[in-house]
Amino acid sequence: MLKQGLQQKLLQKLSPQQIQLMKLLQVPTANLEQRIKEELESNPALEEGVGDDAEDEAEEIVLSDSPEIEESEHDTETENEEINPEDDVDLSEYYNEDDEGVADYKTKDPSEYHDPDDDKKTIPVATTSTFHEYLESQVGLLRLNDRQKQIAMHIIGSLDDDGYLRRELDAMVDDLVFRQNVSTNEIELKEILAEVQKFDPPGVAARSLEECLLIQLRRKEEPTPLTDLAIKVIEKYFDVFAKKHYDKLERQLGVDSDILKAIVDEITKLNPKPGSAFSGGGGEQFVIVPDFILTNNSGDLQLSLNSANAPELKVSNHFREMIADYRKTKEKNKAQKEAILFIKQKLDSAKWFIDAIQSRYQTMLMTMQAIMDYQKEYLLTGDETRLRPMILKDIADRTGLDISTVSRVANSKYLQTEFGTISLKYFFSESLSTESGEEVSTREVKKILSDLIAVEDKSKPISDQKLTEILNEKGYNIARRTVAKYREMLNIPVARLRKEL
Repeated sequence: MLKQGLQQKLLQKLSPQQIQLMKLLQVPTANLEQRIKEELESNPALEEGVGDDAEDEAEEIVLSDSPEIEESEHDTETENEEINPEDDVDLSEYYNEDDEGVADYKTKDPSEYHDPDDDKKTIPVATTSTFHEYLESQVGLLRLNDRQKQIAMHIIGSLDDDGYLRRELDAMVDDLVFRQNVSTNEIELKEILAEVQKFDPPGVAARSLEECLLIQLRRKEEPTPLTDLAIKVIEKYFDVFAKKHYDKLERQLGVDSDILKAIVDEITKLNPKPGSAFSGGGGEQFVIVPDFILTNNSGDLQLSLNSANAPELKVSNHFREMIADYRKTKEKNKAQKEAILFIKQKLDSAKWFIDAIQSRYQTMLMTMQAIMDYQKEYLLTGDETRLRPMILKDIADRTGLDISTVSRVANSKYLQTEFGTISLKYFFSESLSTESGEEVSTREVKKILSDLIAVEDKSKPISDQKLTEILNEKGYNIARRTVAKYREMLNIPVARLRKEL
């Protein structure tokens, strides 16, 4: 049976200011400038620069919507009808009598006035051709007719960034017919592909790693007997070579370990990704902009934020003058009231954004200060073994912030130190217990693990079981499967694949 009834609930709802702050906290310094530009374009009441005293005084006042500015649903005023003074917009929050007077910039000599727009910020951009454009420029060197050149261009367009042709030839035949109305077959496609494989860099347009290496070996200007043996290894024993079964290779080739080592060196000098060898390969270049800067002055750590984190913003003087003109007008009509309502809305938005930027600045500084205090020993030395285990809750407890807020601050943020630029996420790690019961960071274990592998005898690499025994002897309670997991996280292959002659 359906019933109607009233029920009260207590719900938490985020205000627009809180939502705006959370979004700004996630934005790294490199993207903050673009976010501010978007706000400047959408809100004419917001300007770059330092506000004067009057503006600073106005910023201290909380801007809020008041019922006086709401229009009645039954408002029947005309455009020219005067407004009752009692229904006028309350502008006391935005205007003070002391603010009246001539703007400061109007009394300055024109030669002294400096327009911020005059500072043209230009970023030099390197103009280079892409990897595919570089290959397309070589098509004209081939003796092909227009139809064959079109097929060659299609082959080049099908290459990935590494320079490989991953698409099957029969599928490319269909692509040419349906997309470019060019009829061909696999035989002709192979012939033109062989011509494209002669392009620079060597190894381009290969369909597999074996073919890529063979193309490079066969294009050597001065081949040697070792080159012929290297070709034989790739053609007949590539799987054995990839798995580093060197003893088996020595028996099949009938050579000793010294010659085999020379053959392996000949192959390892080749480029498995010819597309990456081209400087204009079209890959995106990422520049890390540090959000925090840490300075070590004789053991005294000093933390500062990148100046781009706290840009200088102010409320537009022009909008303030419009409010002053409105107050001086004795007869106000509906059109003027609508205009002043728009101004108030933009002023509120500008004030909220300025407050959000300042809150972002303070929250980031507070969070990073807590991380710096927690990891002080590591930041003083740069020794990974001094890194303490730390989770988001540890910093949240120290700062009084929510865990989600700390997570937003740590996301995509970087700290510049004397020993490199570090991601804030690097400081957060799980803990591992030693025999004495002391908790250490898992990064400390990974550092010891990588150091052990770095100094091992490459002819007899240390197995995961042996690494586990060494770590246990050092007092770390760790299982072999955990060692294998950490090794994979460090992108270190198994012992068999680390073997060298």
